[in-house]
Amino acid sequence: MHIRRSTRRATGGAAALGSLLLLVACGHGPSHTTGADGPTSTGPAPRAAQAPPLLPVPHGRGSTTPDDFNGDGHRDLVLNDLVKAESHADDAGIGIVYGSPHGLVPGARQLLSPATHAARVQGRLPAVFEAEAGCDLDDDGFTDLVVTTDPPYDGQGRPPVPLQLLFGSPDGLTGRAVVLTVPDRARLGNDWPDRPVCGDFDGDGAQDLVLHASAGHLSYLRGPFTRQGAPHAAGAPLPSPGEAPAGPAADVDRDGSDDLVVRASAGTGAAAVVLGGPAGPPRTGTTLPPGVDVALGAFGRGASLDAAVGATTGTALRYDLPTGARSTLDVPGTILDAADFDGDGLSELVTSGTRVRVLPGRETGSTTRGAVTVTPAARGTARVLAVGDFDGDRRADLVVRTYEGDTADSVEVHRGAAEGLVTGRASVTFSTSQFLSP
Repeated sequence: MHIRRSTRRATGGAAALGSLLLLVACGHGPSHTTGADGPTSTGPAPRAAQAPPLLPVPHGRGSTTPDDFNGDGHRDLVLNDLVKAESHADDAGIGIVYGSPHGLVPGARQLLSPATHAARVQGRLPAVFEAEAGCDLDDDGFTDLVVTTDPPYDGQGRPPVPLQLLFGSPDGLTGRAVVLTVPDRARLGNDWPDRPVCGDFDGDGAQDLVLHASAGHLSYLRGPFTRQGAPHAAGAPLPSPGEAPAGPAADVDRDGSDDLVVRASAGTGAAAVVLGGPAGPPRTGTTLPPGVDVALGAFGRGASLDAAVGATTGTALRYDLPTGARSTLDVPGTILDAADFDGDGLSELVTSGTRVRVLPGRETGSTTRGAVTVTPAARGTARVLAVGDFDGDRRADLVVRTYEGDTADSVEVHRGAAEGLVTGRASVTFSTSQFLSP
């Protein structure tokens, strides 16, 4: 899971609305937001009173589907920075929209708030509660959510661990979180152990976590994890070409162990691909040019994966890592994602900064020829929220969120298809204002 940050911090009538909502999720309803009074194609996103009726979270039995918190075999969506009732209101928490055989169903939603889901630290509930990463940490068939918080800290000595774990279940993310255990031997210096990246970095089949340490080192926690938040094992911090791990992880060299991108620092700068193996991810595979964002994908037909490094001046490509060809696209890439929208085995490159563009993958590499621009129906600043197969057709879908201010937004899902991404009409549209409803 790659959780994208934003740029700002039943009665008979209910049953009828639920049926209409399911049609929208299946792609047979209106392409614009549907509220209590029917579809609307213009104007602001719906207020809480117009939210679709709340539907039960489907009951699952466990699956290997990514981002499947209720284990029903269908991918779910995580939302940070929800719409507020008013500009200066507190952040409501984390929103989850659950999936179905036909894609996301906005009515099957869940709000995760500190009051109801966070663990107390020194008797206090956190004020910050934001999703960071998702993976099945306890290996039970239900995706778990890694959340960052703001535990009490007086600035003296080693800070506490800010990360908490919410475990998935047949009913979704229902319980209280537990604080992640980061053994002292796995930490270095007095930095916060944060920036979690999930992946099977040692190739044993269990999901691990890599965290920021300090002084060019990473904390490496081997899975599976206990329900108390403790890793299976953790050794001394690993030397690294940087100390800001970035997800999502991927098996770049196809050796059965996940690899990850590590940045020299949290801001714009150099980065490197760090390779996993039996000892975890201590080996630098290749260095990357400075940039704002990095995406890993199969942009060309090589033996290994490729890297796209975005900057305001263009996007640099490194094919067939670590030693393949290099090229540059005249496309700014301040925010990058990679996904296979047409199911041909090659990744499309998604760039979003001033606008959202999808560049086709070709055997010879990414190209601007045939690129499409995704123009949401709502006016505002559009950002890619997620890429992934939300409708189970083995083609990735694109989730775009348009910000119209602190109190209004619109989320659109554009489906992948054999002919490419369907950009003219969203299959699902909703607003995160629905989480303001009880």
